Amino acid sequence: MKTTSRLPDYLKRPIIDTEKTKTVRRILKNKCLNTVCDGARCPNKSECYSHNTATFLIMGNVCTRNCRYCNISSARPEALDECEPRHIAEAVKELGLKFAVITSVTRDDLPDGGAEHFKKCVEEIRKISDAKIEILTPDFKGNNTALDIIINAKPDVFNHNIETVKQLFRTARPQGNYETSIKVLNYIKTNSSIVTKSGLMVGLGESQEEIEETLCDLKQAGVDILTIGQYIQPSKEHLPVAKYYTLNEFEKLKELAQKTGFKNYQIGPLVRSSYHAKNCYEEYKI
Repeated sequence: MKTTSRLPDYLKRPIIDTEKTKTVRRILKNKCLNTVCDGARCPNKSECYSHNTATFLIMGNVCTRNCRYCNISSARPEALDECEPRHIAEAVKELGLKFAVITSVTRDDLPDGGAEHFKKCVEEIRKISDAKIEILTPDFKGNNTALDIIINAKPDVFNHNIETVKQLFRTARPQGNYETSIKVLNYIKTNSSIVTKSGLMVGLGESQEEIEETLCDLKQAGVDILTIGQYIQPSKEHLPVAKYYTLNEFEKLKELAQKTGFKNYQIGPLVRSSYHAKNCYEEYKI
């Protein structure tokens, strides 16, 4: 796959360092918490921190899988921190969050993939906060028992990213499975009233027809909220960018989402799955 030219200006974000961003970093450090903002080198980190928010990354900072687009390292994970759910809840309260987003590394080493740990995080937040909660989970290998644990936790939003089109899964997500991800989303929607969400990156070499096929599969699985953003190569060791979509092409993707039947979506160059998650949820509930 051929690398494209340098990063377009509309994908660049300034570094913001204010008292608010320092406060967020201090709270995270004091609670020994990880964020996907740091782990995945999210371009929106400074903006989110400046608004007193972050996406919590639970169950460690290394992954049992090795997706070729992701900046999070693959290694043998440590044991779960049993204090983490309580620390997450305390951070949500101290940050004054009205909408909390929790994601995780993939933990294929755990029998339930970490589903019970997600549930504990939701329960601890609900003990001390009325914040709405979105969880962004791995596929749990399609384990319905694990998914039932998630359903019983009753998060406000269940998010599982498809990430890329079916034809690129073997290249980008060699340890994942497209059909499994679709089934996970459909299982949650079929067996609960939880709002479902999924997203994908563009720029890995997918065709317009493949994107349309993916959106149709997500819609058929019952996904309520869709996100699409530009893939940005984290390092030279990761998959190269095959294409930077133009602003006009992102407008075309919005039209495609509407055509496919999505009424609630976030689509743009710097959109990430948890970017403006609170707004997405509130717009859906209107």
